[in-house]
Amino acid sequence: MEQLWWWIGFNAFVLAMLAVDLLVFHKEAHEVRAREAAAWSLVWIVLALAFGAGVYRFMGRDAGLEYFTGYLIEKALSVDNIFVFVLIFSSFRVPARYQHRVLFWGILGALLMRGAMIGAGAYLIQQFHWIIYIFGAFLVFTGIRTSLHVEHDFDAESSRPIRLIRRLMPVTNAYHGQRFFVREQGHRRSRLMATPLFVVLALVETTDLIFAVDSIPAIFAVTQKPFIVYSSNVFAILGLRALYFLLAGVIHRFHYLKAGLSTVLVFVGLKMLAIDFYQVPVGISLGIIAFVLGVSIAASWFRPRSVQEDAKDRHGV
Repeated sequence: MEQLWWWIGFNAFVLAMLAVDLLVFHKEAHEVRAREAAAWSLVWIVLALAFGAGVYRFMGRDAGLEYFTGYLIEKALSVDNIFVFVLIFSSFRVPARYQHRVLFWGILGALLMRGAMIGAGAYLIQQFHWIIYIFGAFLVFTGIRTSLHVEHDFDAESSRPIRLIRRLMPVTNAYHGQRFFVREQGHRRSRLMATPLFVVLALVETTDLIFAVDSIPAIFAVTQKPFIVYSSNVFAILGLRALYFLLAGVIHRFHYLKAGLSTVLVFVGLKMLAIDFYQVPVGISLGIIAFVLGVSIAASWFRPRSVQEDAKDRHGV
């Protein structure tokens, strides 16, 4: 019964915060400046840490450390989304004042998708313990693949979700404010058309689904408690919008972060593969992950990549 109240209270709090965000602070479309983004980032981080302190106090030390470790993993992996969001928005030339609306509804959809995936993952691990080895091997493979992957320019027209949307319904040639759909008058009758803003939203949702396939198995390496997995995931995602507006202009500077994230994925994958032979204490896991991410961020900041290196990496030559 106590666990049920945790679930009800947490989801009520999340819905209330989203309502305040959309209906009060972002009722009118506007460009989110760095100062506003920094304030919201701080708010979400403080709320996430305060909630973690509550978990530590009322659910115990192990649950608290598991929450903080999961939150750190999800927060770090969500930075990868920012790289892609920058490419999507620049490719579709989305006006700055409409970007928050896309991210708001995109992240709301991401919360629903991740909730379903976390529930399915928890059920599968509980019913079929051996599946944890598949998750572990997948994370090791993903970490190695990520470290070897070369970034290329984003081509919106070749994206499968975009091609699918344009097959299913017509898309307008121009933006219509912050609307996702409009009804335009044709020769004989009016027809419902999607705007480019809806196309961008669909691409953002698809991107998050792809990233969730990596991030959710990663947190199951830390804990199999559904509430800890869910709450840490939700707080990391809720802070993603503000983090995007804060880091979008400088995200290219964190060129070693991908190597750090790859190392984290390999570490949690190996941890998952060894779970029946040796369980790494959650405090040590938290320290290792924080150290790896800290080193990759510091190295990126103090050794910026040259223009020549950036071009070489982008074109894979």
